[in-house]
Amino acid sequence: MFIGHYGVSYAAKAVNKQIPLWLLFIAVQLVDVAWAILVPLGIEKVRIVPGITATNPLDLYYMPYTHSLVGAALWSLLAYGAYRLWAGQGNARPHRAALIVALAVFSHWLLDLIVHRPDLPLYDDQYKLGLGLWNYPAPALLLEIALLAGGMWLYLRATQGQGFGARYGMPLLGAAMLATQAIVFFGPPPPNAPALAATALIGYLGFAAAAYWLEKKRR
Repeated sequence: MFIGHYGVSYAAKAVNKQIPLWLLFIAVQLVDVAWAILVPLGIEKVRIVPGITATNPLDLYYMPYTHSLVGAALWSLLAYGAYRLWAGQGNARPHRAALIVALAVFSHWLLDLIVHRPDLPLYDDQYKLGLGLWNYPAPALLLEIALLAGGMWLYLRATQGQGFGARYGMPLLGAAMLATQAIVFFGPPPPNAPALAATALIGYLGFAAAAYWLEKKRR
């Protein structure tokens, strides 16, 4: 799962407008951001194996700290605590907002469960799960689009803005996300694991930066 995660960001922003959209963009990809840091350090591991699924060549054979069920729960708790500390003073309902952020983080594992092959451990590196939708390109892509479009629709309904950027900025960002997803699914495989991790990290931070800029145009 890639762009579908951002649908959760948009939906969460529609529910609670006090949470910055850029932060929700980071929240839904937090475990992948951590993964992109741990892979070059050799702490988590991935192999490039073309054909391992129909849509991407990633053999994610060791990622207990970021993509296990227990790991995802711990990252969610960390996000809850961090947001309470960061925004608690200026937020009228800090517990509710922090809970939304934590759920956004945990949603990553739940959505990944649908598309991954059995490489998501319950804990440590044990009892790996995954329903394997990545082996079916058309349904996998349609799910990504549906989640992103649905979340963005909720966000656009809940916010307002004037001018070209306010009206078309988010849809254009969505189009850029879709193009990126198409490259991930149908483009050439990455040359190696460090390059993959670096590209992913740049993408996550770049999309968050775009959300930060575009959010200013809508209220």
